Amino acid sequence: MKMNKDANSRQASKNDSRLTRIGRIIRKTSLDEFPQFFNVFRGEMSLVGPRPHMLKHTDDYSQLLDEYMVRHFAKPGITGWAQVNGYRGETRTLEQMRDRVEYDIWYLENWSLLQDVKIMFLTVYRIFRGDKNAF
Repeated sequence: MKMNKDANSRQASKNDSRLTRIGRIIRKTSLDEFPQFFNVFRGEMSLVGPRPHMLKHTDDYSQLLDEYMVRHFAKPGITGWAQVNGYRGETRTLEQMRDRVEYDIWYLENWSLLQDVKIMFLTVYRIFRGDKNAF
C-alpha cells in the first residue's frame, strides 16, 4: 500500500486507491501475511486464532459489542475460524463484526488440535481456490 494518513483507521477495501499494482497481487495471494510468521516464531502470535484488528477497531467495537473483548483471551492468529467461514477482510457493518466475533468465540470454546489442522487446511485451500474477500 502507498503511505497514507488513514493506515491506522481505515481497512483495505476492494478497489482501494491506496493499493499499488504489485500490492494488489501480494494481497490477493496472501503473501502479505508471510511476515507474521516471524511473530509466531517469537511467540507473539499463533498460527490459528482470532485475527487481530486495528487498535481503533478494538476501541470502537469493544464499546458496541459486549462480547468483543472475549476474543482477546487467546493469542491472535494468522488465520482463524471466522476467516475460513467467509469473514476475511473488510468489515463494513456492525453485523459483520458481530458474526466474526461469534465465530471467534465459538473457536475459543471448541478449540482442539484437530480443529486447528482443519482451519489450516481450509486456509491453504482458499488461498489456492481464491477468496472474494482477498483484496
